[in-house]
Amino acid sequence: MSENNLVVADIRDSFGKGAARRLRASGQIPAVIYGHGTEPRHLALPGHQLLLITRRANAVIELSIDGTTELALIKDVQRDPVRQVIEHIDLVVIKKGERVQVEVPVHTDGESFPGTVATLEVGAVNLEVGVTSIPQNVVVSVEGRNEGEHVYAKDIVLPEGATLLDDAELLVVQIAVPAPEETDEETADEAEAETESE
Repeated sequence: MSENNLVVADIRDSFGKGAARRLRASGQIPAVIYGHGTEPRHLALPGHQLLLITRRANAVIELSIDGTTELALIKDVQRDPVRQVIEHIDLVVIKKGERVQVEVPVHTDGESFPGTVATLEVGAVNLEVGVTSIPQNVVVSVEGRNEGEHVYAKDIVLPEGATLLDDAELLVVQIAVPAPEETDEETADEAEAETESE
């Protein structure tokens, strides 16, 4: 576990929108942690540190709460839709050695055949993995793929020990030739033809 992911959390005893707003103004982020039969606990987390950590999908952090440490998976990050600041974080208690279900981003790598475009049909796939080996993403190579080729979930090379939870036939990437764009002149000619037909 990286020292950068050791997060000192404070127990939060004031709630509501006003309290959350004051907390964020002081540079902290309201959060809740639950799971493994524990009662939900409301926390205040260091804002800048969490901003950096949450750049990585499915980050696992080591929480220090009242002098005791425990592992937690960042399950959900709620952001302001306009300013993109973090408003709230949901954490799930995890134990070393257990497996968890996570949504992992899909990235493409390489260039498809000249004149074609690789379209990512889904942005993420669902996997079951060990908590200490959650991948940041899975990569689909589109290098040299030609028009009409498809990549399905079953074709993705998964990290060792990971299990695909999605349908194996889920379409992930398709290769196609983009439709030609109409020029302004062609559009004008079509409009003129329509006017004449009327």
